[in-house]
Amino acid sequence: MSDSAQKAERRRKGFLLFGVIVVVGTLAYGAWWLLAGRFSESTDDAYVAGNIVAVTSRENATVIALYADNTQQVRQGQLLIEMDPSVADVNMRAAEANLARAARAVHGTFASADSYSAQLEQAEVALAQAKSDYQRRQAALAGAVSGEELGHARDAVSAAEAAVNSARSGLVQARSSIAGVDVAHNPDVLAAEAQLRAAAIVLAHMKIVAPVDGVVAQRTVQVGQRVNAGAPLMAVVPLSNVWVDANFKEVQLARMRIGQPVNITTDIYGSKVAYHGRVAGLGAGSGSAFSVLPPQNASGNWIKIVQRVPVRVALDPAELKDNPLRIGLSVTATVDVRDQSGPRAADAAPAGVMRGNTGEDIDAKVDQLVRKILAASSAPNQIDSAPANKSSANTSRVKKSRTKKSRISKSK
Repeated sequence: MSDSAQKAERRRKGFLLFGVIVVVGTLAYGAWWLLAGRFSESTDDAYVAGNIVAVTSRENATVIALYADNTQQVRQGQLLIEMDPSVADVNMRAAEANLARAARAVHGTFASADSYSAQLEQAEVALAQAKSDYQRRQAALAGAVSGEELGHARDAVSAAEAAVNSARSGLVQARSSIAGVDVAHNPDVLAAEAQLRAAAIVLAHMKIVAPVDGVVAQRTVQVGQRVNAGAPLMAVVPLSNVWVDANFKEVQLARMRIGQPVNITTDIYGSKVAYHGRVAGLGAGSGSAFSVLPPQNASGNWIKIVQRVPVRVALDPAELKDNPLRIGLSVTATVDVRDQSGPRAADAAPAGVMRGNTGEDIDAKVDQLVRKILAASSAPNQIDSAPANKSSANTSRVKKSRTKKSRISKSK
């Protein structure tokens, strides 16, 4: 066989082998697509996302201590930043004094009401006596009582009536500010208590704690820095509660349902570590719709571009604990769309509640402090009672000395 014939034979066998490989590959791909490929949607335009909890200052203050730094793991309620409490402490003491002053003023108002009540009784007795004297003098006018004396008795009755009216008005005015409430529920005391609570809240804001468990990131504050209310100081990222935002093409979303399983591989760990998640929801719009300058397709030339919509994938917390992820990492997500029993991804998404700790609960401490101040304001004044006892003792000593002198004079 000539060389040309041998080359033609080898060429024929090569084409035949290539054709067999193509046919086998096509059959294998067709079998894979029929059995599994048509039931999955995949994308590598996917990234790890999570909550970035901002730690901000709630008051204008100066930072005096930092207890956490970037990359440090913190627990919920752990002290992160301490502010200078000097001004807040002064305001707290002023609020305490104001509450004590208001409570004592209300106690004085109660005492004033009692005093006006006693004055009214005394004035009514004086009025009754003046009327009785006037009636007796009026009956004896023809005899031993002169007209001038009767006029004086009539003037005494008028003066007594004026005294009664004055005492009654004072009693009404004193009772108007304390009617229907006790000292603790008096409006002035409640206003002072509100000021005390506000001062206590500001004082509690001088210590900033971690709102959630997580890792500290983006610390921008320094010791000695003067910060304003609302200024971001650092962030806490809860890595135990991250998810994946997978950006699928709009032509891949028709068969996606809530709860469908998702297989995820990451660039950081490679294909050896796989995460098993679930479809949690579908974004409200494509990325271009929420961009700063959304496209205006209503004017000019138009070219259709396939849009991508973010699909949220919830991850298994146990797998995250074994192989933690960081926000922003690239992943590859493959959704198994075989199960069509769940709702459409666009219909509903599970709602979650995230609660954090912003500081110490001061209500109980403030209530205890208010009760202490009110009790101290209502207690009898020991300082005022001492001089009274001393004066009574001096009076008894004077009486004893006078009795002794009289006895001596009698004996003489």
